[in-house]
Amino acid sequence: MAKEEVKNDVGKLTFEQAIKELTGIVGKIEQGEITLGDSLQQYEKGMALIKQCRKILQDAEKRIEKIASEQDSNDKG
Repeated sequence: MAKEEVKNDVGKLTFEQAIKELTGIVGKIEQGEITLGDSLQQYEKGMALIKQCRKILQDAEKRIEKIASEQDSNDKG
């Protein structure tokens, strides 16, 4: 799977789906269930999953800050 394909596939995942995939990858690597080449591929996918999770969390944080800011404005007004 090419890098772009991994990014596109990962970019469609929810936070929960990404975490589940990441957990699976870590388990396979830790158990030595995959070859070195596959480990490197899975590591690359894992990094993309982490990036996706961070993006989702940052978006959620921004949304919470916006809601809190709007609530503060309503309370003062």
